[in-house]
Amino acid sequence: MIKNAEIIAVGSELLTPSRVDTNSLYLTELLNSIGIEVELKTIVGDSENRLEQVLREAIKRSELVIATGGLGPTEDDITKKVVARVIKKQMVLEERILERIQFRFRSRGLEMPANNARQALVPVGARILENPVGTAPGLWIEHEGCHILLLPGPPRELKVIFEASCMPRLTEFSGGIRLATQVFKVTGMTESRLDEIIAPIYTRYKNPTTTILAAAGEIHVHLIAKGKSEEDAKRILTDLADKIEYELGDFVFSRGEESLEQIVGYYLLMRQMTLAVAESCTGGLISQRITSVPGSSSYFLCGVTCYSNASKIDLAGIPPLLIEMNGAVSPEVAKGLAEGIRLKTGATIGVGVTGIAGPAGGSVNKPVGLVHIALALDNTVEHQEHRFGGDRERIRLWASQAALDMVRRKLI
Repeated sequence: MIKNAEIIAVGSELLTPSRVDTNSLYLTELLNSIGIEVELKTIVGDSENRLEQVLREAIKRSELVIATGGLGPTEDDITKKVVARVIKKQMVLEERILERIQFRFRSRGLEMPANNARQALVPVGARILENPVGTAPGLWIEHEGCHILLLPGPPRELKVIFEASCMPRLTEFSGGIRLATQVFKVTGMTESRLDEIIAPIYTRYKNPTTTILAAAGEIHVHLIAKGKSEEDAKRILTDLADKIEYELGDFVFSRGEESLEQIVGYYLLMRQMTLAVAESCTGGLISQRITSVPGSSSYFLCGVTCYSNASKIDLAGIPPLLIEMNGAVSPEVAKGLAEGIRLKTGATIGVGVTGIAGPAGGSVNKPVGLVHIALALDNTVEHQEHRFGGDRERIRLWASQAALDMVRRKLI
């Protein structure tokens, strides 16, 4: 049985800010679907010594090791050479691979460069995984109880080889174990407070496992359960998931991959209600998030960015005296923005946001990070005061999150 895996992505380009290792995400998703859990991922540059160190440790600790990249024809393609050294196997030329590479070049009217012959070198005993869309074949090697897969780096080639030549065999080796997953997305509380609430529950379980991840303006709780079948895994998962969901209550805004703006849109459609927004410190971010959801024109009427005092008066109908008496960053102005934009547009709900995003503009009484959010519905206007930390972008993001969550909570 193969129960755990690790992935080694090879290539110095993956250590630069311009390239992202997407192959490991794809491989993890498919491995998880057959009950094999990825426990470690490593990115290694084109260094033989570094790669050798990583491979030696990987083979000792993992039942399945997948190395991606480094199978090309150039000098910096070192993966096969290093693997052969680690497992103490000679490299031999596979004529049928060489012939297929030569045919591929001839069929395009090209002469094969001599260095492409390197791609036909394989460690003795390796199983060849055909590559119908590229020149570098994949390899499956068994060594001291570890299964080692070598796959090409280009995603198009990797996916074809993995799905056709690896998944069927890995499914047999997985022993029928299946995984079930659940994600809770939470907003409106800190990570430490969330863990304080649910740790007494999830720490009693070894299966499912629980992971808590902080994201931008929200927290994600990931549950992974193992079972003898998909139904068994889901049954095991449900027991813990139900308890966590009960404890977190309406702080949970999604039980899947939906964003907060998507959830707000669902509720607005379900209630047949409409929304308009007047935002100052968030600079249109709330409107941008809402309109990023396809079909939002069904419920989102208008968003105005009234940054200056004059625009607050002209676009949202704020009385000049209100700003003069209370200042632009105040509960009164936030309420005025919410009610004003609701009346001007005829929306069911109006939201107003004003605050100090910084880095300048704060004072002792009104520090950077102070944000007032108001929601107008029917003849009532509600207000929240927040004090967010961090830089300008973080304050703006958290303010938009709080405003959307205020709408969500009102709708539920």
